[in-house]
Amino acid sequence: MTNNSAYPEGELLLRTSPMSSDTNANGDIFGGWIMSQMDIAGGMMAIELSGGRTVTIAVDAMKFIKPVKVGDVVCCYGIVTKIGNTSITIKLEVWVKPGFRDLNSTKENSMFKVTEASYTYVAVDHEGRKRLFPKV
Repeated sequence: MTNNSAYPEGELLLRTSPMSSDTNANGDIFGGWIMSQMDIAGGMMAIELSGGRTVTIAVDAMKFIKPVKVGDVVCCYGIVTKIGNTSITIKLEVWVKPGFRDLNSTKENSMFKVTEASYTYVAVDHEGRKRLFPKV
């Protein structure tokens, strides 16, 4: 699943910047905050493609590669890897453009990958029961 490319894979789904309230005692952004941003991004894609409500049912293993700091621009990219009868699996990657801390760096415009994972969503009706995923 690993994308060793120097560029993100998939379409840009979400861009945001973490705040100081999202940090741990070392000043790094919590991994759970990153995971929630990925779920938001993937969920929006799943809802759009399913034409209705979806729920997250699985996340595969994650490995955090580099820390994220306050002021960084966090970008989540996604690509559909599988569509089943009631579910969709989306590979999500988080890339970061360093913020203010690296303005004088020679890598000013460079991005780096923070993590990736596959999120699986199931299409559900208004009562929360599985429904068929529309054929795309």
